[in-house]
Amino acid sequence: MKVLTTLFMLLFLGTPILVSSQALSSQEKKILKLIDQDLDEAKEFLIKVVNINSGTMNHKGVRKVGQLFGDAFNELSMKSLWVELPDSVNRAGHLVVEKVGGTGKRLLLIGHLDTVFEEDSPFQKYEPIGDNKAKAPGGQDMKGGDVVILYALKALHAAGVINDATITVVMTGDEEKPGKPLSVSREALIEAGKRSDIALGFEGGRPGYGVTARRSSSGWKLEVEGTRSHSSRIFSENVGSGAIFEVARILNAFHEEVKGEEYLTFNPGVILGGTMVDYDHSLNKGTAFGKTNVVSQTALVQGGMRTISMDQLKRTQEKMKAIVENGNLPGTSASISFTEGYPPMSPTEENKKILDEFDQVSKDLGYGPIEAFDPGARGAADVSFVSFIPGIDGLGMFGEGAHTPQEIVDMGSLELAVKRAAILIYRLTR
Repeated sequence: MKVLTTLFMLLFLGTPILVSSQALSSQEKKILKLIDQDLDEAKEFLIKVVNINSGTMNHKGVRKVGQLFGDAFNELSMKSLWVELPDSVNRAGHLVVEKVGGTGKRLLLIGHLDTVFEEDSPFQKYEPIGDNKAKAPGGQDMKGGDVVILYALKALHAAGVINDATITVVMTGDEEKPGKPLSVSREALIEAGKRSDIALGFEGGRPGYGVTARRSSSGWKLEVEGTRSHSSRIFSENVGSGAIFEVARILNAFHEEVKGEEYLTFNPGVILGGTMVDYDHSLNKGTAFGKTNVVSQTALVQGGMRTISMDQLKRTQEKMKAIVENGNLPGTSASISFTEGYPPMSPTEENKKILDEFDQVSKDLGYGPIEAFDPGARGAADVSFVSFIPGIDGLGMFGEGAHTPQEIVDMGSLELAVKRAAILIYRLTR
């Protein structure tokens, strides 16, 4: 009967209610009681940080949110440090928090402080909307996850069970719009990964799922040149086919010859062609000039690509490059370049083992089983930069509408997320 009741809550009532389990130790039950004592405080803290605008380019706001979290971590006997980035990167920086010990797995807990909602966005404040939910800019993505990290560690600290554990927290200040070069803006995160055994990402979660894999996110640019001439001479020996026909040939070849691998997607997002084109990458817009009686001289395409592994990324780039460089139409030439981006977090057996532990924690708490989420349905995230160590993601609060003015956070999921995270961290650090 208890199993049926729990299943009903999972399927029909949204956030499940905690069901006691004999699988929990006395120490773990103590941790859960400490979390219960701080739940109201945790909710107030979430509301407070949501109401501070921290759009990526609002450096002052990002630092203010980081200061609040840093001060809170300091109270847990953890050392917080604000990592400044060079002026050329034009980003606020990152919060890094560490506590060094000698037992259990060394954990890296990952969050981010920034949101997609800049200072000029009309979506700025937390607004309850009933059913224990609220509209909240960045509430799910991902200040809710940051609060989960803080209050899970607060309960573990109060219980005295992580005194000799090694735990690092990195909350980046530019996840939504990473500074370039990535080798600089993600250096602190990567270095923290090198000092850790397991990475846990706290991006927004979904009931019944954890994330063991995420696809990469990178860019490509195709540039084509043709021979400018009167349109009456197109296809002639001296003029050829023009830039627009050549860019069409290449894109069609991409579609027919490159697509098809599982989890591989590539998208030509913008195309310009004519006598002259001008594209501003920083603004994601451009202009083209041409006439119907003039053979097109220039064409440009800006695109994006997502892959499940570095091998798939390199293989796809080589296929695209071969199509661009070989078989050009008469009178044309073409080149393709690739830009750096978020690396893939490939599905591995080690990641699955951590998900299995998370699954056991969830079942022991009465929250039901956890399975791997489809990586084709998740975007890139900071956890991918440390995919050289095992890890999972999606440990944050539930919600919907991320990156839109309709972003909703399920406040009832805070208790679930904090309790699952705390018990998982406790078990991994034994």
